[in-house]
Amino acid sequence: MQIDIQTRGLILTEELRVHVERRLQFALSRFQDRVQRISVCLSNADSSGAALHCDLHIHGKGWPDILIEDTEADIHVAINRAVSRAGRTLERQRLYGHLDSPS
Repeated sequence: MQIDIQTRGLILTEELRVHVERRLQFALSRFQDRVQRISVCLSNADSSGAALHCDLHIHGKGWPDILIEDTEADIHVAINRAVSRAGRTLERQRLYGHLDSPS
């Protein structure tokens, strides 16, 4: 599972990079054989910087990409909520048979 992190209007500190990677590894590790790549974009949602945005774009094998978005005042909260939603979404897809079996 490859993780690509980009920022727009934010500085990607080592602490923030590690936080994103750890949260994704923890929440999505059971899907690592089905997820090829996760693109993460962290950005300012408005010009004041009061709302911070986290986009997760999950690319898999044999199923449509999944896009999860969250906006919060604290970027860590936005990341945590988006990652939790991604885990629940992938679990629902697996339960309903929409995720293909690993090759």
